[in-house]
Amino acid sequence: MTDAAAHDPNPTAPYYRRHIFFCLNQRDNGQACCAQHAAQAAFEHCKAQVRALGLAGPGQVRVNKAGCLDRCAGGPVAVVYPEGVWYTYVDLADIDEIVTSHLRDGVVVERLCLPPDVGR
Repeated sequence: MTDAAAHDPNPTAPYYRRHIFFCLNQRDNGQACCAQHAAQAAFEHCKAQVRALGLAGPGQVRVNKAGCLDRCAGGPVAVVYPEGVWYTYVDLADIDEIVTSHLRDGVVVERLCLPPDVGR
């Protein structure tokens, strides 16, 4: 057993309670991609909101960049784990709602969920 595991009251607990990945993929061939929809700004805003609400860090929430998540037709997209909930968003107010409702309170924002049949 590692020293860290010996001090962890629940060594099987996930390192992060929730993890959100933002597709920031940029395509040079003119095909649809999340970068065309201000995905970088949404990622940065989400990261700032998570920090401002005190939700960042181990045992809480992690905000990450991702390459292509292969759901380009619904872009921009983000996915929250461990639930595996896929979101699309229009503006920073949508990001705020995902942060407070889902990342903080655990309530899925149904109106922003990406339909399951949307792919590339």
